[in-house]
Amino acid sequence: MPELVKVEEDGAVAIVTLDHPPVNALSAQLVEELEEEYDRLDRSDEIRALVFRGAGEKAFVAGADISEFPAMRAAIVDAAEGGSARGIQKLGARMDAGRTPVIAAIHGYCLGGGLELAMACDVRIAAEDAQLGQPEIKLGLIPGAGGTQRLPRLIGHGRALLLNLSGDPISGTQAYEWGLVERAVPLAELMDAALELARTLSERSPFAMGIVKQLAAETRDIPLAQGLRAEAQAFVRILGSEDGAEGVTAFLEKRKPIFTGR
Repeated sequence: MPELVKVEEDGAVAIVTLDHPPVNALSAQLVEELEEEYDRLDRSDEIRALVFRGAGEKAFVAGADISEFPAMRAAIVDAAEGGSARGIQKLGARMDAGRTPVIAAIHGYCLGGGLELAMACDVRIAAEDAQLGQPEIKLGLIPGAGGTQRLPRLIGHGRALLLNLSGDPISGTQAYEWGLVERAVPLAELMDAALELARTLSERSPFAMGIVKQLAAETRDIPLAQGLRAEAQAFVRILGSEDGAEGVTAFLEKRKPIFTGR
């Protein structure tokens, strides 16, 4: 049983809580448990959407567990191969490849590895007063789990450099204005907003959502013509799927579709 990750299932939605007091720092153990739980939930036929949140009032995730860094530095070869940063990259790649959409419900501090984890999620909803940033530069370090790669893809080259070079955070409201999060809401409304969206997504075809996620991950850096060709090929696959047939039939019969993920 995981010690630092708690899962609560609410119908077709799973709420995944990162619980590593006091600020949910991403230790190697937490990242490993989170990957195992994501893998289990993504393979489930019952779960159709996930919400990631941090336990307590202080933080979604305030960063990597810096107490692990001296050991990583002492074994620099191992640090290049593993540690929490590489673990977050590996988890992000698994989430990119998964069919189950993940919503990050961000409150309090969302810094360093915490922001990198949030950027690996499919949708981000932040409390207006949340604090998001990449403070690694203040320790003489750089982001190592996607901060120099995912961040500019979300908010652009200049703004990403500003966050990565200054190390200063921005609010949830500003993160929304910059496109780093998809919604900014009052703190009291955060989980309601995340769960409302998760329930909406849980009614969609898992097969189609998986294809949309795959296209988004695999075609964002290729020429438009190649991306459109991949999209057309994926459309043919979906149209021939069980979910595709069910969706069309349900529309014509004026009823709610029952998707199976196949």
